Amino acid sequence: MSMPILALEKISKRFGAIVVAASIDLALDKGEALGIIGPNGAGKTTLFGIVSGTVAPDSGRVLYEGSDITRASPARRCAMGIGRSFQIPLPFTGMSVFENLVVASAFGARRREREAYQSCMDILERCGLAEKANRPAGSLTLLDRKRLELARALATDPAVLLLDEVAGGLTEYECQALVELIRALRRGGISIIWIEHVVHALVASIDRLLVLHNGAFIADGDPATVIRSPQVAEIYLGIEADA
Repeated sequence: MSMPILALEKISKRFGAIVVAASIDLALDKGEALGIIGPNGAGKTTLFGIVSGTVAPDSGRVLYEGSDITRASPARRCAMGIGRSFQIPLPFTGMSVFENLVVASAFGARRREREAYQSCMDILERCGLAEKANRPAGSLTLLDRKRLELARALATDPAVLLLDEVAGGLTEYECQALVELIRALRRGGISIIWIEHVVHALVASIDRLLVLHNGAFIADGDPATVIRSPQVAEIYLGIEADA
């Protein structure tokens, strides 16, 4: 069996009396798309922080391509190939859309500015933002800011991409376009972990689905099978298992 590109080993994290991770194990294979769902406050975004380096675990290890990166800085992890989007987009509002991507490419992928130009335009085209490349990022609608957030993550040239609620607020047509983009990224070899409340978009895009509840994964497997699980319906959807 090949080594996973990313692994969490016995990760624990608590904030006071609230346990958000209780000895969690997770493995992401190269080229795999993994989805995570769970109730609000389940610890999903904290888990992303632990992977990307913005949150330190109380115990356990984060491994990337077999190396222990638990103490590596977020910048170092990004340069190694771990990119992420954030649930609330915070672009550089005074810069243009294109300039936002160039900054991400220069500091995340360590490219020289002019070397980044073509790849940044290609990414804007894929994310539906090419016609708005010269607009100030602060003038974008929320939906276009979400597109820009994904584009900035892609500009760091990630091998592992962490997506945090990128489908929220999108129309059905836009969700379908997003699903096609995620599928294209997978075909290009990017490994993906996607946190999402728009479950139908998630299930259409991933290989495996995990459910996080009270600091632990309570389900892990084929997305359609996991969604139909009575335990998941009761805990995540609030539907009685025997209803």
